[in-house]
Amino acid sequence: MYPPKPLILVSNDDGITSLGIRTLVELMQELGDVVVVAPDSPQSGMGHAITIGEPLRLHATEIFKDVRAYECSGTPADCVKLGKHYVLKDRTPDLVVSGINHGSNSSISILYSGTMSAAIEAAIEGIPAIGFSLCDFAPNADFSHVKPYIMQIAKAVLENGLPKGVALNVNFPKKSGEPLKGTRICRQTNGKWEEEFEKRKDPHGRSYFWMAGKFVNYDEGMEDTDEWALANNYAAVVPCQYDMTAYQTVELMKQWQLEEIES
Repeated sequence: MYPPKPLILVSNDDGITSLGIRTLVELMQELGDVVVVAPDSPQSGMGHAITIGEPLRLHATEIFKDVRAYECSGTPADCVKLGKHYVLKDRTPDLVVSGINHGSNSSISILYSGTMSAAIEAAIEGIPAIGFSLCDFAPNADFSHVKPYIMQIAKAVLENGLPKGVALNVNFPKKSGEPLKGTRICRQTNGKWEEEFEKRKDPHGRSYFWMAGKFVNYDEGMEDTDEWALANNYAAVVPCQYDMTAYQTVELMKQWQLEEIES
């Protein structure tokens, strides 16, 4: 008797109709039994938001051939929660993959990313997880050059697992005339977005704001970062964790000798 195939849950934040998730589903079908729970509309920039003030709706869809799939009215984190606790309640996934996102999720963008929040939600549940992103926002982006790398990384996680609470943030450069140089295991770049808000008027004369801005890299030239890897045509792999405790500061603050205040 052959062992059961790995069970792989697929989600994303660009919505269930995106080319990125279709590409990821096709790849994961080569590795295991695939189930999809993904947003029914784009949820980019939702971060780790969850739906608590309105009903969540889940509908089966036949958008992918021979794949059990559901579209969800909620966020990427909602999708993983529903996937684990309702759709797959009798079996825990061996792997959760999210993406392939149309656009980068490197550096500080991970905090805003719905793609990575789906992966982090899986990590919270103790499930190995990977978020895949391509630095190309085009709806018809070319994913052909990243497919072998996605397969290699997913296979490695299935075979070796990940430490509890860890998910991988994997970003790929946009396709160019040169093949990718390989994979770099690196750290998250220290950077931020400097936003600008342009004030405009709608046709009724009411004010609204349009957010723009630029990315500022404080680690410019540092070769151990994800931004350097991407700029130099490598796939960037950053292990991430949801524990955001600043442990060094915990020890520092213990020296403050804060006293109990009587009420």
